[in-house]
Amino acid sequence: MEVPLVPWPAAPLPTAADVPDAPASVKEAQASVTEAASFIEQNWATWLSIGLRILLIVLIAAVVRSVVRKALTKLINRMNSSAEAVEGTALGGLLVNAERRRQRSEAIGSVLRSVASFLILGTAALMVLAALKIDLAPLLASAGVAGVAIGFGARNLVTDFLSGVFMIMEDQYGVGDKIDAGVASGEVIEVGLRVTKLRGDNGEIWYVRNGEIKRIGNLSQGWATAGVDVQVRPTESLTKIREVVQQVADGMAKESPWDERLWGPVEVLGLDEVLLASMTVRVSAKTMPGQQFAVERELRWRIKDAFDAAGIRIIGGPPVAEEDEEAADPSASVAAPSAMANPASPQALATAPIPPPAGPRITK
Repeated sequence: MEVPLVPWPAAPLPTAADVPDAPASVKEAQASVTEAASFIEQNWATWLSIGLRILLIVLIAAVVRSVVRKALTKLINRMNSSAEAVEGTALGGLLVNAERRRQRSEAIGSVLRSVASFLILGTAALMVLAALKIDLAPLLASAGVAGVAIGFGARNLVTDFLSGVFMIMEDQYGVGDKIDAGVASGEVIEVGLRVTKLRGDNGEIWYVRNGEIKRIGNLSQGWATAGVDVQVRPTESLTKIREVVQQVADGMAKESPWDERLWGPVEVLGLDEVLLASMTVRVSAKTMPGQQFAVERELRWRIKDAFDAAGIRIIGGPPVAEEDEEAADPSASVAAPSAMANPASPQALATAPIPPPAGPRITK
């Protein structure tokens, strides 16, 4: 007889709480996971808000920086195009130097773009740190101390940079100008924010730091004065001299290129000096800046030719015999007669040698 099999009841699996010897690390892991899940569930909205805020700040800063830089670049290009347009006119060479305007505008644009980028990005960085709940007071204090230390250590560099910025902004000088910077003088060939490059009269190149320039004499702005001193004899007629110089000035003002270089009439200012043997007549003219030396040389050349043609004698030339001077006495060059020329004269006989005695000569 078969005995029916009765199945054993299935026992439930024990849990970690029912097992008394369950490891403590498992319980701690479950607790940490639970806490992390609850923390994320509670703060995910805050994190999302902060992330979106930071992203919005970065996007706005990038857009504003791009717009400002493009606007500055467009402004600089417009300045350069206006300079090129004026350069093709008749007075373009006098009023505008295209290279000078280009370097000046590029320097100003570089400074403005750098300042704009620093302000925009610096403000955005501070706003991002504030969004992250970071206290900015210690950071700003540290930055201030570091800035003071860097300022003391690099004060010469900062001075050069600031001086260069103000020189360019105020247009004190530019490329092509003839300046006297105190420490050096010459023609400006390059203007930088830290160093100005000059070419001297002998061809040397001077590198002058902008912070070392205490005063600037610009010889190429406005107008220049050409002055010529003419020394003549005191007996010459001043009226005739004025007429001859006026003829020279009228002829020079009608010829090219002197008609453009002369910005005013050539004037006889009068007697600058009167001496016993000479008098100095001062001639002056207002010229294009930087062209006074060429005008002075041309004036001297023309005045000398005109004076020679008019018979006006200039001091320093070859001597000219006076018309009213009396003829020299031809006997003045003849020596007075000498008594020694007549051998029968008492003076000649007195100088005759004594004749030797006629008798025998007695000796010891």
